[in-house]
Amino acid sequence: MSQDTKEKEEIINEEVVNEEVNNAAPEAAEEAPEAAAAEQTPEEKIAALEAQIEELKKQQLYKVAEFDNYRKRVMAEKADLIKNGGTKIITTLLPVVDDLERAQQNMDKFEDVTAIKEGVNLIIDKMFKLLAQEGLKKMEVVGESFNADLHDAIATVPAASEELKGKVLDCTKAGYTLNDKVIRFAQVVVAQ
Repeated sequence: MSQDTKEKEEIINEEVVNEEVNNAAPEAAEEAPEAAAAEQTPEEKIAALEAQIEELKKQQLYKVAEFDNYRKRVMAEKADLIKNGGTKIITTLLPVVDDLERAQQNMDKFEDVTAIKEGVNLIIDKMFKLLAQEGLKKMEVVGESFNADLHDAIATVPAASEELKGKVLDCTKAGYTLNDKVIRFAQVVVAQ
């Protein structure tokens, strides 16, 4: 064999040995903690596990307390919303209350009933406009077909003609929807 060939073989052998050592190193590193654990006495292992259990218990206790505080905070916020939920609508209606009080104070001064009627009608219109801005709508039910989801039939009367059967003839108490949800059913008289 030539000198060059021998050198190449030695280099290849060194690379193979280095590769085997590198591949064996992770296995040795994995065995090191096991060896360290094997070197611990049973009492040390028990003490380490008990410390770990105490730490986990402490973490669990913190999590339970944190969740309990969260639950209490959410309940307090919900109670506050229920208690003060009507603030917006009441604030909206306060100008109407002011107008009614002014009308009441001035009723004795006016002898013209027409002016008083006109003033009260303006106040009522103002109130319904404010409520409409909040999403309130009055149901128009006379002449429509009876719908149990919207109407509350308080009486039935014989129908004058066949086409009036099942139709609403009269409304005794207006029904309202708030943002397309029925908040008060219309009390109606239905033709049979």
